[in-house]
Amino acid sequence: MIALTGASGQLGRLAIDALLRTVPAQHIVALVRTPAKVQDLAARGVVVRQADYADPAGWDAALQGVQRLLLISSSEVGQRVAQHRNVIDAARRAGVELLAYTSVLHADTSALELAREHRDTEALLRASGVPHVLLRNGWYTENYLAGVGAALQHGVLAGSAGEGRIASAARADYAEAAAAVLRAPEQAGKVHELAGDSAYTLAELAAEISRAAGRAIPYRDLPEADYARMLEGAGLPPAFAAILAQSDAAAAQGALFDGGGQLSRLIGRPTTPWQAQAADAVRAAAAG
Repeated sequence: MIALTGASGQLGRLAIDALLRTVPAQHIVALVRTPAKVQDLAARGVVVRQADYADPAGWDAALQGVQRLLLISSSEVGQRVAQHRNVIDAARRAGVELLAYTSVLHADTSALELAREHRDTEALLRASGVPHVLLRNGWYTENYLAGVGAALQHGVLAGSAGEGRIASAARADYAEAAAAVLRAPEQAGKVHELAGDSAYTLAELAAEISRAAGRAIPYRDLPEADYARMLEGAGLPPAFAAILAQSDAAAAQGALFDGGGQLSRLIGRPTTPWQAQAADAVRAAAAG
């Protein structure tokens, strides 16, 4: 059986959809904190089991009979390592044959503050003895497109990424890659650095948004601290605002770029064009 943690989340649901194209539903296990949120998956024949990253007690039963496991990293920054340890320890006890972990691009050398917990989790995996493969995901294009509505409202796209090139890809692309790795043979020990086929600066993203909107939406590059304050002013919690601003600052130094093309090779097609996603985001914001 193939199991996925965080199956009620955006990436988890997309990965299950990708698996269902070739894997019988009864061979897929959706591991979720709240089973009621995935009754639609149960209705499609997917096995649903309750499991909470923060509760080590339930993982042994949740992983019973599981041969391959996708550990989608927890969204609770600051608590991830302990939560991931709960899953990894249970995977070892269950004899999981392959654990695929969604890490971050170039985790071993990345300047992203977010990379720290991923590096620690990768170390846990190496020490565990569980056969594993690392899916070092780059940025989701959706991360930046979430700000399109605000950019249209205020007439400017702000950030701290300078001239850094961002090789992002659609969330669905990364989900397809995870499904491909879970189905593929001889993955233990591999490290996949996953990023989009083409890269852009935030100024280029602003230009694409401008074309789709039919009016000028310039990019305004801010110092990291100023950008964090701006995000706080928009209502984001200070800690989250600081993480986003630091991620942009790291992107300015190349932290979100990779030109290796591993993602498109895994999924057997080009990654989703960011330009098309930007145009779709503008249309959605205008309609909403």
